[in-house]
Amino acid sequence: MPILAIQALIIVTIFGITLLIATYSTYAERKVAAFLQDRIGPNRAGPFGLAQPLADAVKMFFKEEFIPAKSNKWLFIAGPSLAMLTACMSSAVIPFGNTLRFDGLPEIRLQAIEVNIGMLYIFGVVSLGVYGVMIGGWASNNKFSLLGAVRAASQNISYELAMGLSIIAILMMTGTLSLREISLQQHGFNWNIWYQPLGFIIFLVCAFAETNRTPFDLPECETELIGGYHTEYSSMKLGLYLFAEYINIFVASAVMSTLYFGGFNFPGMDWLEAHISSDPLLAHNIVTILGTVVLFGKIFFFIFFFMWVRWTLPRFRYDQLMNLGWKILIPLAILNIVLTGGGILLGEKLGW
Repeated sequence: MPILAIQALIIVTIFGITLLIATYSTYAERKVAAFLQDRIGPNRAGPFGLAQPLADAVKMFFKEEFIPAKSNKWLFIAGPSLAMLTACMSSAVIPFGNTLRFDGLPEIRLQAIEVNIGMLYIFGVVSLGVYGVMIGGWASNNKFSLLGAVRAASQNISYELAMGLSIIAILMMTGTLSLREISLQQHGFNWNIWYQPLGFIIFLVCAFAETNRTPFDLPECETELIGGYHTEYSSMKLGLYLFAEYINIFVASAVMSTLYFGGFNFPGMDWLEAHISSDPLLAHNIVTILGTVVLFGKIFFFIFFFMWVRWTLPRFRYDQLMNLGWKILIPLAILNIVLTGGGILLGEKLGW
C-alpha cells in the first residue's frame, strides 16, 4: 500500500510540474521575445513580473464566455477540452529520473507509468490531439475556423509521418519502445545523438510543426484566416487551446531529451556514484536526483530553443510547408532508416 501511495504522489507531482512549467513558459516566452526585441517585457505584476501568468489566468476566467448562436455547443466545448486532455496525458510515460531506493521498499521509479509501448502511447495520444482542433474548428460554424482546422490537421498528419519514420531508426538501434529502456541504454555519455544526428534534426523540425510553432504556425494565420481554428473562442476555452500548446512544447522537449540526449543520464555519473558516499543507497539516490535536475536542464534548453526560433525566423508559406514535409523530410527519414539498418548489419559482421 505505501508503494501505491508513493506512486500516486509521483503522478500528481508530475502532473503539477507539467502545468507549472507550461504556465511559466508563457512568462518566459514574453521575456525571451522582449530580450530579442530590446524591450523589458512583463515587469508590473509581482516582482520581475513573475505574477503575470496568474494575472493572465484571472483575466481569462473573467472574460465573457461566448458561444456562437448557430454552432454545435457540445462540440464547441469539447474541442478545447480534448486538446487540453491529450496534452496532459502525453507526459505520463516519460521517465523524469532513474529509481530511488530505500531499505525495505521496492525501487521507486520517477515516472508516472511504465509501459513497454511508451513511444506508441505518445504517438497515439498526440494523434488524438488533432481531433480537438478539428472538432473546435468545425463546431464554430465559421469558414475561417474550418479552414484553419483543416490546415492544422493536414499539417499535423503530414509531419507525424516523418516524425514516426525518424523514430524507427532509434527503435532499430535500441530494440524497445519503452522510454525508460531507451534512457537506460544511453548510460553515461553514450547518447543516441552521436548515432542519429539526422534522425534528431528530422524529429526537431517535425516537433515544431506538431506544436504549431513558428515557422509552422500556419493554422493561426491572421491575414488569411483571421484567427484560425480558434477564431470564435474566448475566455478559458481559448485559454485551454493556448495552454495546450505550451504543454505540448514541454512534452516535445522532454521526449527529445529522452530519445536523443540521454534523458536522465549525464557524463561521470558512475564515478560520482562510486565516490560521493560510502552508503550505496544514498549515493544511488543522490545520482538519481542529480539526473532529474540534468534532465530538466535539457528540457528547459529545448523550450528556450522553441522560443528563440519563434522570435527569430519568418514563417513558411503553406505550399513550402507541405513540400518540406513530403518531399524532403520523409525521403530523408527513409534514407536514415536504410543507413541505420546498414550500420547495424555492418556492426554485426565486424563484431562491434
